[in-house]
Amino acid sequence: MRLPRFEFLKPVSLEESLTLLEKSGRKAKVLAGGTDLLVNMKYGVLRPETVISVKGIPELSSISAGMNGNTEIGACVTLTDLAGNSLIAGKFPAFQGAVRSVASKHIRNMASIGGNICLDTRCWYYNQSKLWRDARELCHRTGGKVCHAIKGSTRCHAINSSDTAPALIALDAKIAVMKKGQKRLIPAKEFYRDDGIRHTSLEPGEMVTSIQLPEGNGNSQSIFIKVSTRKGIDFATGSIAAHATVNDKGVSGIRLVLGSISSAPILLDKTSQVIMESGLTEKSIEKAAETARSELGTLTNLFTSAGYKRHLVEVLVRRALSELKEKIGRARK
Repeated sequence: MRLPRFEFLKPVSLEESLTLLEKSGRKAKVLAGGTDLLVNMKYGVLRPETVISVKGIPELSSISAGMNGNTEIGACVTLTDLAGNSLIAGKFPAFQGAVRSVASKHIRNMASIGGNICLDTRCWYYNQSKLWRDARELCHRTGGKVCHAIKGSTRCHAINSSDTAPALIALDAKIAVMKKGQKRLIPAKEFYRDDGIRHTSLEPGEMVTSIQLPEGNGNSQSIFIKVSTRKGIDFATGSIAAHATVNDKGVSGIRLVLGSISSAPILLDKTSQVIMESGLTEKSIEKAAETARSELGTLTNLFTSAGYKRHLVEVLVRRALSELKEKIGRARK
C-alpha cells in the first residue's frame, strides 16, 4: 500500500511548529516517530493534507529534572531512549516497564513517547484497507450512524491501546500541550476521553510537548503488567498500572488503572477504595478483584470477548495488588 499525497513540512523549532500547526488546523497531523501515523495513512484511515514533522526539535527531545522535583520528558524522546535512561529507571521503574513493553525494539527505536500517549484508538472494523471498509455500512468513525462493535450504540467504541497511558495516570503525571500563544498542563487522567473518535482532549492546533512526572515522597511502589498474545508484535489484550504510597500504618493512597480494555484508560476508584478501607490483605485483594468487574461499564467484543475481558481484569487486579504487597513487604525489611 502507498501513502496518499500530502504536503510535508519540517520545522526547526517548537515555535515554527506551532505556527504551522495553527495555519493548518484539522487538516494537519504531527509526525514524530510515525510508527502509527504512517501505517494508518497507508490504510487510508487517515488522509491529512499536511504532515508536520517535529522529530529532532531540541525543545522536544530531552529528559530533565526540574527545579520543583518533577521529571520532564520531551514528547519526541524515543521509547528506546526512555527504556535505557537511568533517571527514569531509578525514579519510575513501572513507567519504564510500560515503555519497554511497547511493540518490538525496532519500533521503540523510532516511536516517541508523545506518539504513544496520543496513539490512535483501534477497531478491527475500522483499521482495515479502504476496500475492506467500503464493503460494510459506514460506522460513526467513517461518517455513518452505526457502531459495528456494539449494535445500536450512539458512539464509537474503538479501543485505546497505549501502554504508557495507564502508567502515567497511576503516577499522577501531567501532560503539557501547546498551541500558538497558549500552554496547558493537563492531568493524565483528564487527557483521555471515553470516545473512540475524540479520545484525547487535544484541540485543533494543539500538540503534546512534554510529560511531567512528580517526584513523589519516596515511600511508594508501582507495578505495570501487560498481557498480549505475542510479545513484541501484538497490542495488549489488557494491562494494568498500580501505584501505592505507604506510611507506618500501611497503604495511605493507591491508584489502579486499566489499559486496552475500552476507549480510555479506566481508573478503578471503587476497587482502590476496598484497599484503602481494609489494607493489602489476601482477603481484601480478592474483594478488590471482584469489585473491579463492576467498574468496567459496557465492554465490546473487539479483539477479545467481553466476558474474557472481565475475567482478565479480575486476574490483572489480583496480580498487581499481590505484587504490590510483596514489594511493600520487601521494602520494609
